[in-house]
Order: sequence, then C-alpha cells, then structure tokens
Amino acid sequence: MDKELYIELQDTQWQFDYIDHDRNIARAIVYDDKGTFYFVRAERDDDFGKATLIETAGGGVEIGEDLHTAIKRELREELGVSVEIICKIGVVNDYYNLIHRHNINNYYLCKVKSFGEKNLTQDEIESFHLSTLKLSYEEAVHEYENRKNTRLGTLVANRELPVLLKAKEIIEDREII
Repeated sequence: MDKELYIELQDTQWQFDYIDHDRNIARAIVYDDKGTFYFVRAERDDDFGKATLIETAGGGVEIGEDLHTAIKRELREELGVSVEIICKIGVVNDYYNLIHRHNINNYYLCKVKSFGEKNLTQDEIESFHLSTLKLSYEEAVHEYENRKNTRLGTLVANRELPVLLKAKEIIEDREII
C-alpha cells in the first residue's frame, strides 16, 4: 500500500491577515491508457491578478457529498470524463490569504474510462475560460514551472507538482498505464 501524501503549505504570495473559512476540495490527477494526463487551463483576471494557469480538475465538495462522488462529478463537469478511481494520493492543505481561505485539497489518481460532454458553469466559462489540457508528464511539469510567473501560479504549482510526482510514482510502481 502506498503511503498517502500529507503536505501543509503556507501562502508565500500574499500577507496573512486571518482565515475565516475552510473549503473541502476534491481534485484528481487524471490519465488514460496512453499515459496522457488531463488538466484544466484557467485564464483569470480577478482579485488574484491576471494569470493563465494549469490546474488539476476538481472543485468544492457539496454539502452531504462524499469525496468519491464529488471527484467523479467534478471530472464529468470540467473534463467530460467518466473515471475509475485508482487510489487516494493524499491531502494538501494550503491557504489563499487574499480571500482568507484554508483549502483542504483531497487528491485522487483517476483513470479515464470514457469521454463525454463537459458541463461547465457560467462562471467557469465566462470568468475562468476553462479548457482541457492533454499533456505528457514532462509537458505538465514544464507547464506548471512556466506558470510560476504569477503569484497565483506559484501557489498552484507549489501545491500540485508534488502530487503529480507522487501520481507518476504510483503509476510506475503499479504499472497501471
């Protein structure tokens, strides 16, 4: 059994004032039989600044929803995929000081079973311009490194690069591509 990651990160980009809420989030490293990884690209221009980001698909867990249901729902909505949950990779706690939020990111490794239609929210379409990125492991690492050119990109890369590395190790150990 693989030991799950547990990472605690601080927001190094914005000054800490206080945290007034937690957000429970389900996220996934998604891959297919060919070893392609699937992410979302977000193009933002908001309180966090202007940024183009790579990020794992996922989002907030709804009231009364368990993590497995949440991750499957989020992946259908954002990537249009049905998946098999391989395992939980771990938890990364991080903070967005700018909006006074503590994020509890529950990461899963998921393998694509089938593709279908996305079901993005208006906010995801109009405010974040979400699109799908299909990348090799090396391309994904390079993309995260390139997106550290913004404050939010740095926070996201710090959170997700260790998870991506762990996912690659799990895939290689289990030879599950």
